[in-house]
Amino acid sequence: MFKEYKTLSKLIQAVQFTDKNKNQVYNSLTGQYAADFENGKPILKVKTVHGDIAIVRLGDWIVKDAEIGTYYPIKDELFRSE
Repeated sequence: MFKEYKTLSKLIQAVQFTDKNKNQVYNSLTGQYAADFENGKPILKVKTVHGDIAIVRLGDWIVKDAEIGTYYPIKDELFRSE
């Protein structure tokens, strides 16, 4: 499910959260996460390496952090600009 992408400094694993793949993404996550809705649209709440809960909205990318079971979201326009 997660594919590898090269940033300027390293290779990362990421997947874009879309309406089409939302169930697959949800089922591929490990660690602390939850599915929810915001304004009627699906979102994911994922635990970051800092212990915070981050919101992933449709179109955002979910990047696997170095620590197992933690993630961070990146807006599509930022992900594609790197």
